[in-house]
Amino acid sequence: MRLARIFAAAVALGAVGYAAKAQADPCEGQLPTQPGVRFAGIVRYVGDGDSLCIGRTTDPKEWIEVRLSDFNATELHDAGGSAAKAALERLALRHEAVCTSQRGHSGRVISFDRVIARCEIRSRSIGDLLRAAGLAEGGN
Repeated sequence: MRLARIFAAAVALGAVGYAAKAQADPCEGQLPTQPGVRFAGIVRYVGDGDSLCIGRTTDPKEWIEVRLSDFNATELHDAGGSAAKAALERLALRHEAVCTSQRGHSGRVISFDRVIARCEIRSRSIGDLLRAAGLAEGGN
């Protein structure tokens, strides 16, 4: 009986580890560490309503993960979070974007594993595009 409990616990822990890996974003590029750095590429991945990855190639090791500086989307797990992600996908995914790194409220350029940046598509801020699409702000 004890062996069965140990086995069940091991399987449960393995499932949790597997689920965490499946949720991780694929963006592995080197992040700019100073404000004012411009970078551009295709929006290759959208993580939530205010996070995306920019890359010139299809190689995720080159993709730069961005936290939009000018839009605070509802958190993915909150009401409206999935709609925010879907709106960012509709507006930005597979489009060319030009981004400029900026300092966030904390004064840092990096927030967790993302660079804080203002990004534009066709010379319009992605934050402005999201607001124009009727998306409400409300995240952290």
